Parts: sequence; C-alpha cells; structure tokens
Amino acid sequence: MAKLSRLLISIALACLPLQSLLAETVPAANVVREIPQVQTDKVTPESKEQITLSFAPVVKEVAPSVVNVYSRRLNSTNVEVNSPFSKDPFYKRFLKRNDPHRSPNKSLGSGVILSPDGIIITNYHVIEPGDEIRVVLHDKREYFGKLILVDHQTDLAALKIDVGEEQLPFLELGGDEDLEVGDLVLAIGNPFGVGQTVTSGIISALSRSQKGISNLRAFIQTDAAINPGNSGGALVTTNGRLIGINTAIYSKSGGSVGIGFAIPSILAQPVLESAKEGGPVQRPWVGVKLLPVTMVAAEKLGLSHPNGAIIKAVYPKSPGDDAGLRVGDLVTAINGEMIDDEADFDFEIAVLPLGSEAELTVLRQGKTIKLPVNLRAPLTDNGSKSQTIKTTSPLQGANMRTLDPGLALSLGLDPYQQGVVIVDLPVSSPAKKLRFLEGDVVFKVNNLSVTNLESLQKVISKRQKSWQIALRRGDKIITIQVHEKSNGKA
Repeated sequence: MAKLSRLLISIALACLPLQSLLAETVPAANVVREIPQVQTDKVTPESKEQITLSFAPVVKEVAPSVVNVYSRRLNSTNVEVNSPFSKDPFYKRFLKRNDPHRSPNKSLGSGVILSPDGIIITNYHVIEPGDEIRVVLHDKREYFGKLILVDHQTDLAALKIDVGEEQLPFLELGGDEDLEVGDLVLAIGNPFGVGQTVTSGIISALSRSQKGISNLRAFIQTDAAINPGNSGGALVTTNGRLIGINTAIYSKSGGSVGIGFAIPSILAQPVLESAKEGGPVQRPWVGVKLLPVTMVAAEKLGLSHPNGAIIKAVYPKSPGDDAGLRVGDLVTAINGEMIDDEADFDFEIAVLPLGSEAELTVLRQGKTIKLPVNLRAPLTDNGSKSQTIKTTSPLQGANMRTLDPGLALSLGLDPYQQGVVIVDLPVSSPAKKLRFLEGDVVFKVNNLSVTNLESLQKVISKRQKSWQIALRRGDKIITIQVHEKSNGKA
C-alpha cells in the first residue's frame, strides 16, 4: 500500500527546454487513400498480410492538424525590499521585488487544430504559466497564439492563430458512443520536444475517474505511449476520428509506463463551440454534492454491490432542490443509464444540453422513485461585482468577489464553498507582495467568518496590529499572519 501511495499522477506539464522542434513536413495533399466515413465492422487479423497493414495513410491525413504549443514565462530574480519585516524569517520570503534582469522559462506541449481559421484546443496546464504562447505547425511555420477560452472543469483551453484567408487542415471531434476496450488508437504529439511523434496502442479502459486531473473525471485510458509534451495532442482511431485530447499519464518516473489518459471529445465539444461563439463554457448543474457508495453503505442500503452516488448536500434553489432531491438519496441512474459513482454522475450530467430534462432514478428509504430535473447553468449572483480592497490590510490592492457556484465552477473551485475569491492581483499591490494568489478564497479573517464581500469589508474596516487570514488554495487551507511594526508600517 505504501508503494501504491507513492505512485504519482504525472500531469504532463511538459516543462522541458525546447531542444528542438523536429516536425517533418508531410503535405495534406499526399493522402494515399480517403479515410472511410462509416465505421466498419471490427475484426481481428486473420493472416500475415493483415498483420503487416500500415497506419501510414491515417497518419498522413491526421498529422498536419496536430501542432506544437509552447509558452514562455519571464522569471524574475528576487531581491529583498526595505521593510520593517525584512528581518522576520517568516515574512522575509514574501517581501520581494522584481529584478530587471529576467530569464525566460519555457514549457512545451501539443495542440489540435479544430477549425480551418485557426482555433486550436490544448490543455490549460500546457499554456497556464505563459506570458507568450507560440504555435508551430506541421510544416514548421510559427505563429503567436492568443488564449481565447479556458475551461477549468476539463483542463482544456482554446487558442487562436491568425492565418489570414488561409484554410488550415483540421480535425472534427468524433463521438465516443461506439468505442470499446481493445480498439486500436494512435496518439500524436510532441513528447520531450523531439518533434511530432506517433505511437499506437489500444483503449485500455473507458470512463476512468482519476482525481487531480480535472473536475470532470471520465477519461479514456490507453497504453499508447504518452509522455511529457504529449499533453494537448490527439488521440485518434485507425480511421482518423479524433476521440480524445491526451492530457496525463500515471507514472512513478514521469515517463510512459503504458497508462495514459485522454479527455473524451464529447467534453471538448462545448469548449470548441464556446470558442467559436465567443462566450464562456456553460454546462448543466444539478446542485448536489455527492458521496461514493462504499461496501458498508451498499450493505446497509440492501445493494448487492457498490454503485450509484449518495447525496450529501443540496444547494438551495438549485435544479436538484427544485426537483425534490434530498440529503441521503441514492442516485442510481440518469435517463435510464446506470451510474457507477459520483464522477460518473458528473460526466453524464455534463454532456447533456442546457435546458433539457434529466430523469434521475433515486433510491429513498427502500423505495425507487424517478425525479425529473430541469438542467440549468450554475447559480450566479448577477448583482455581485468585484471590488478592489482599499482598506489598509494585507489584502490591500486585491480585486475580490463573493464566491457563487457559477464563479466557483468557472475557476475550477468547489461550488459549495463560501468566501471571497481574489479575481485579480496587480503586481504592485501589497497583497501580491505578501504572496497571495489569484484564485485564493478567503473565508476567515482574525477568526471571524467571511462569507461575502460585505462581511470581508466589515472585518478589515478597522486597522489591526496583527492579521490572521485563512484561505483555501486548491485543496489546501493556508493561514497567513501579518504583524504591524511599532512604526505603523506592515
């Protein structure tokens, strides 16, 4: 068990120096045969001739639509600032200023062209640290990439490159309805910066729910070699259908051990559509917090084996609340399709259209009932506006907003947590110098609960000689303490 606990989900962050970009040019015109549009019957090889068949025609068709994506971040050399805190060992590491000598840090990944005018889908973690994004096409032409959309729920991002009137080769997102474990697949990307690489394998599993990769966890698992740099690349079938965006590997060393994960195309489709329309990605939200069904819980509920998801909380005025869902209900199916766990529930809801109705099969006190749920977007307080903190405090200069489910999900946060989130943080602000970060959710100041901007402003309205601020940063709870020196400076 100890060994197992040391296995890491190696999100292919691709933080590699760009040693080379060795992409071999294969014009799209050199297609040997057309890719069939109709799915043929699946058969196993029956002769030596069939075994020696090549994937080359598929690769020639697909490869020009897969690009290299790299971002550059300018790192700063930190030197200390004159401050009453400069001798304090705790605050010494927070009070820094940027040295004018800045060195670039590069990270590398892949992307897939999904429209002829240059819309590209990649992983957000590929371009997240970048001040500058570059896209290298299959024929080695380079373009600056503009980030036009981020979907934190799936760890996907949409980029746009300006190619003028040119029509780029692109892939269409394919459905996953007919995918089966054992199907042959190809992974295309730029591992370790060596240039565009194609690897083959099979679908090892469907609907894998690996924690730590994204909020919507329903991945295609493959044994096709996926390494750092492959993130954002294409996972295609042997008839050239794009079925997933490669995103992560499961590994001790960081290299491929035959366990890779791809985000299904059905989850990337809303990202592409929203990128074309210029709006944020919106998915249906039921408004319930779920728990997995353990073997002990299954026995108490009279189940033969663990399946479904138990409702732990229902958000007030949410679609689930309106439908009559209760704490303790066991959801076993959505629209007649059995669900295995809470990740399966989230996925099945996420792929349904906004405004549609979902029928939930629920086990309540030993009885099975069916409840229709009108699927709406997450609740958002339209009257809530962000404010810049002007009061003298450690949060001075931070632009903050009351957290609501819609905002939380857009930032990849838990929609059930309460507090005030930092949405913007100017470099020169005192809060930035104290190492607060965008996305931090402040929920307590000097042991007083903070649930919205009004309560935060009330707590910090009076000057304090010392501050204790509790916040959530991802899955961690962090407490920052600041003490005012006798000369009145912080």
